[in-house]
Amino acid sequence: MKIGQASAATGISERMIRHYEKVGLISAAPRRDCGYRDYDDADVRTLQFIRRARDLGFPLEEIRLLLALWQDSGRSSADVKSLALAHAEELQRRLREMEIMRDALLHLAERCAGDERPDCPILGGLAAVDEGQDRFTASMLKSKA
Repeated sequence: MKIGQASAATGISERMIRHYEKVGLISAAPRRDCGYRDYDDADVRTLQFIRRARDLGFPLEEIRLLLALWQDSGRSSADVKSLALAHAEELQRRLREMEIMRDALLHLAERCAGDERPDCPILGGLAAVDEGQDRFTASMLKSKA
């Protein structure tokens, strides 16, 4: 099948399929006599695997490891579990950081009258720097720790 068909079957854009080939995440598809890439069912399954891993937020290098494990019938499931748990921990860390950002924005928005006056605590809070960090964000970091 052509790249457009592979794209439709996997939900991955043609541009990203080409990128995955370029960075070696998938093997370059053989070319037909007319020059079109020719993808088979195995390529589509690999691309679907990649899409699902991306949907779970895995970075490309970890997807490369997951692909190698998936293709290795002698793998240990402990290796896969370890990678998944490490990624889940990273997602949890990022969630905590996002909660801090959300709380800081809500705090600044609560202090803003939202009227016609030019005074804006939101902009003031974004401009306030104390040793590289806004005081409110620093206090939020301490309270979440």
